[in-house]
Amino acid sequence: MQSQKCWDLSVGGLRIGTSPSRKFGRDSCLGTKPSWKLRLELAIGIARGLVYLHEECITRIIHCDIKPQNILLDDYFNARISDFGLAKLMNMNQSKTNTGIRGTKGYVALEWFKNMPITAQVDVYSYGVVLLEIISCRRCVQEMEQEDEEKAILTDWAYDCYKDGAVDALVEGDNEALDDKEKLEKLVMIAIWWVQEDPVLRPIMRNVIHMLEGTVEVQVPPYPSQISIQYSLI
Repeated sequence: MQSQKCWDLSVGGLRIGTSPSRKFGRDSCLGTKPSWKLRLELAIGIARGLVYLHEECITRIIHCDIKPQNILLDDYFNARISDFGLAKLMNMNQSKTNTGIRGTKGYVALEWFKNMPITAQVDVYSYGVVLLEIISCRRCVQEMEQEDEEKAILTDWAYDCYKDGAVDALVEGDNEALDDKEKLEKLVMIAIWWVQEDPVLRPIMRNVIHMLEGTVEVQVPPYPSQISIQYSLI
C-alpha cells in the first residue's frame, strides 16, 4: 500500500507532510515548500478529482468541505480528495439540493448563508480559496498587524492585488512564481472567477480544468463581492 502525504500551509510556506492520519499537523510535515511547478500540478490534480465527483461518478457527489486538510498526496504527489463526512449525494439528473450550512470557515460559499439551493458550485468556490492558498503559500485568513490588515483575508487581498496590477505581492520572495508572471496573473484571475458571490458566474469544474491548462481563454473577472462577510457569520 502506498504511503500518503498531507499538505499544510503555515507561516513560511506550504509544507508537504508524510502522515495520512494527521492532516495539517505541524509535527507530521517536512517543512519544505513545493516548487511552483508542483503547486500548479496540485491545482490541476484537485480540479480533476472534483470533476470526477461532480460529473463522472454514478452518484453525483458534492464534497461540501474542500480545504487543504482534506487533500492527501500519494508518493508521486498526486492529489487525493478525502473526508466525505459532510458530502451530499445526488442523482446525476439532480443539480441542486437543500441542506443546512456545511463546511469550514473561510472556504464556505456565500449561498450557504442565503438559504439558497446548493449545487456543485459550492465546491468550486471552496476550491477557488484553496487555489489562492496554493499560489501564495499562506492561509485563507491570518492575523495581521494593523498596517497590514488588508491582507488578513486572502480572497479580498488577492482581488485588490489583481485590481492594482500587483499580483506579485501574493508571491513575494518566490522567484519561481515571479519568473512566471503571466501564469501567475492568469491563476489569480481564475481563482477570482471561482469565488464569485453568484454561483452562476463560477465555471463548472470541467471548464476549470480547461482554464488551468490554458485551452480556454480567461476573461477579466468582476469584483467577487465582500467575501469577508462569512467570517462574521460562521
